[in-house]
Amino acid sequence: METTISDSKPDQQPTDEGMEADRSVSSGSGDDSLDGLSNRVPRCPLTPSLSPRKRTTSQSKTEPPLLRTNKRTIYTAGRPPWYNVTGTTFKEAFVIGLCGGSASGKTTVANKIIEALDVPWVVLLSMDSFYKVLNKEEQELAAKNEYNFDHPDAFDFELLVTVLRKLKKGKSIKVPVYDFTSHCRRKEWKTVYGANVVIFEGILAFANKELLKLLDMKVFVDTDSDIRLIRRLKRDISQRGRDISGIIKQYNKFVKPAFEQYIEPTVQVADIVVPRGGENFVALDLIVQHVHSQLEKREITVRSALASAHQGQPLPKTLSVMESTPQVRGMHTIIRNKETNRDEFIFYSKRLMRLLIEHALSFLPLKPVSVETPQGGVYEGKRLSGKRITGVSILRAGETMEQALMAVCKDIRLGKILIQTNHDTGEPELHYLRLPKDISEDYVILMDSTVSTGAAALMAVRVLLDHDVAEDKIFLLSLLMAEMGVHSVAYAFPKVRIITTAVDKEVNDQFHIIPGIGNFGDRYFGTDAPSDWCESDEGMDF
Repeated sequence: METTISDSKPDQQPTDEGMEADRSVSSGSGDDSLDGLSNRVPRCPLTPSLSPRKRTTSQSKTEPPLLRTNKRTIYTAGRPPWYNVTGTTFKEAFVIGLCGGSASGKTTVANKIIEALDVPWVVLLSMDSFYKVLNKEEQELAAKNEYNFDHPDAFDFELLVTVLRKLKKGKSIKVPVYDFTSHCRRKEWKTVYGANVVIFEGILAFANKELLKLLDMKVFVDTDSDIRLIRRLKRDISQRGRDISGIIKQYNKFVKPAFEQYIEPTVQVADIVVPRGGENFVALDLIVQHVHSQLEKREITVRSALASAHQGQPLPKTLSVMESTPQVRGMHTIIRNKETNRDEFIFYSKRLMRLLIEHALSFLPLKPVSVETPQGGVYEGKRLSGKRITGVSILRAGETMEQALMAVCKDIRLGKILIQTNHDTGEPELHYLRLPKDISEDYVILMDSTVSTGAAALMAVRVLLDHDVAEDKIFLLSLLMAEMGVHSVAYAFPKVRIITTAVDKEVNDQFHIIPGIGNFGDRYFGTDAPSDWCESDEGMDF
């Protein structure tokens, strides 16, 4: 039985426009920028029966957890592990379904929930993105306002269920972009990834049985029909290029009957009914508190488990350590020496990186190929059997290996992943990623300068797998690794090839590699890391 939530302001009317546009607040791939979280909206006192949530990071209430640049927004509050030590996705995203009539204020409710949640990695998925592609006859009907966009047959439920199921499981997904003026999908699709919470809204969000199975919380937004009509008029005229007579005709012929037949009856499956939409702060507060309580139940720890796992195990067969020639050992002597100046540290690190890249490329699958030489003879050679190679660096010190990779691989594509330690929880957190399009088709060289416990490398590999990169096409490269880190990655992902110049046996209580190389990033860049800026790449935190 659903719960109807009403606040103490019956005369107050919603002021939103009821826009149904899709908005994502998650980190994306490719060239998608990140949308920002707004400041927290005023809320009523918390429900006494629900315990207040724990904060995983200490942040000012007046400042959202963001770092803005000219082109991008990077979360300073990252995404904690969504997988266990086996690398398997452990906790699915929490999915909130918002249903209600056209222009009832679903998007406004969704945005205010996002603001009040005050956590990053929230995705808003709109059902409007999943209208079917119309044929020529249907296009002509739509141009005359004779096509019923409010009927279940107007939506591509098969694609919608597939996308939402993948997003709930933590996978990267592509969302179609629908053009309401031309009534067709645009060529470009929006890439969305990294949802802890998914807010799915649409007029028929509760009309499909498969969709209902994916919803963890079902909210029906109930708004007066006259208000919905006024909002629809304002929206369709200003944003969708339609005239008043056509809007009213469509409303009377399709929208109103569809609401009475398909939408209003679904209120019976709702967990919560919210009158007046975004102005009902009591309902919003209850929803937010429930979501936080569910997120707390799903918290898991990875780093501490890695530290105690796989002790005494033999090194895996997927590990390849460069031969410790006098030259290699001499370079290690220089870069491990704490007295080595920065110029020499950089020079010999780059030499090792170049050798490491060359060594790693020998493991790529090659196919035989015959070429004709300038003298007219035939040479039986080899060529990469795959489509291409992509390099992905774990920021910041993994980025130092990019130059060596580009020097030996022409026109290589590059991606970046930023992972940091949360000092309150001790867990790695994903803050930002930028991956090339169609990376799932590539061989991926994943680069980090040092690997201690393997927590950051584990997260980076999981990100690549979520973007459908084949496990056996991932090559993890590092100048120095601890045995613990090797075991952690190999146990979770037995098909990932691990390649390094040296493996040290021990990791101390602070998870520093012993004898180690020190803080690689600080020594390379000539910086001293502040106490609250600990990165995955330094061989000191992961």
